[in-house]
Amino acid sequence: MAKEFRIGLLPRIGIAIVAGILIGLFAPDWLTRIFVTFNVVFGQFLSFAIPLIIVGLITPAIASLGRGAGKWLGITAGIAYLSTLLAGLLALVVGVLVYPYILSVGNIEDQGNPEDALLAPFFKLEMPPVFSVMTALVLAFVLGVGLTITKGRALYDATVEFREIINKVISTIIIPLLPIYIFGIILNMTVAGEVFRVIGTFLSIIVLVFALTLVVLLVQYTIAGVMNKKNPLVMLKTMLPAYVTALGTSSSAATIPVTLRQAMKMGVSEPVAYFVVPLCATVHLAGSTLKITSFALAIMYISGIEINIGLMIGFVFMLGITMVAAPGVPGGAIVAASGLLTSMLGFTEPQVGLMIATYIAIDSFGTATNVTGDGALAAIVDKLSAGRFGSPRPVVIDRVSTDGEAEA
Repeated sequence: MAKEFRIGLLPRIGIAIVAGILIGLFAPDWLTRIFVTFNVVFGQFLSFAIPLIIVGLITPAIASLGRGAGKWLGITAGIAYLSTLLAGLLALVVGVLVYPYILSVGNIEDQGNPEDALLAPFFKLEMPPVFSVMTALVLAFVLGVGLTITKGRALYDATVEFREIINKVISTIIIPLLPIYIFGIILNMTVAGEVFRVIGTFLSIIVLVFALTLVVLLVQYTIAGVMNKKNPLVMLKTMLPAYVTALGTSSSAATIPVTLRQAMKMGVSEPVAYFVVPLCATVHLAGSTLKITSFALAIMYISGIEINIGLMIGFVFMLGITMVAAPGVPGGAIVAASGLLTSMLGFTEPQVGLMIATYIAIDSFGTATNVTGDGALAAIVDKLSAGRFGSPRPVVIDRVSTDGEAEA
């Protein structure tokens, strides 16, 4: 019997992005609103599922570590925060050196929030999460570390079974529907015309930021490659599906299933992947920090605001912490950072609106840098642990294969 032909996840996502742009050029509003309605419902489901994914993956991963769980939790979080800080400081240094030559001081036109121009869904279906992302992280840490101390078998078995449920949700619902979700996002933004308008305003900054994200990824994977004695470019190529998925979802948390799969395909051990990837999806925000710092600095230059280097360094440090509280949804990082823009940098409402407009229009590139970097961090932790994570307690775990199907 001939093997059934399947289109892989990466080509499906690429098709969804191209189709969204092309169809968006002539699609009627009613057709667009159908996909917008689907996206709202699916987005609500993602918001509901993301905290459960974090608890379901991180808790048994920590519990399987045994003694020393707190140590590796601290090491992983420390590496992620260091990576985030260095990316933000890189953006600050490059901006201070380059912006005076490519930007001119003047008044900023209030372009507003691009979300105001997007078409509305036919209806909304609310699916409030059981708890927030931060609550999920704390709960996963408490349960996981607690299980390493008490060695309770019943509760551990329950977390493993819950992980199996989460894996089924990922492989049978989230992964198959991701291309449609991405298509809807691109379609709506194309119909609204917001992407091209905002990108045209800051084209030079966008090009610079994109180049900086590539530098960050190359540095991360060079370090990971040297430590693991692997070709950094081959490792980076393996993580490409995660990068492309994040381009469409604009959410590190929503891309966890793909990032997790590609990290293990890259050679990261299963216990480390299950521990590091969901954790870094929330605490590793190198791309987002780089992007927000770059655009905030650009708006300050254009507005004629005096640049205080000490204040900007403090802003970067606080930004890395504040965005951890960002919801695992598209645009969450800039929403969480808006308070810092106002309180620390003195941004006015129009300036914050311009930040939101620019960030949302190209949100996906920073997020893609975040999730792709998670693979490098997982490889680094895997090497540092040198097998100390051990093997998970015997359990059959459903993985997500490269074409989005479940496999034993």
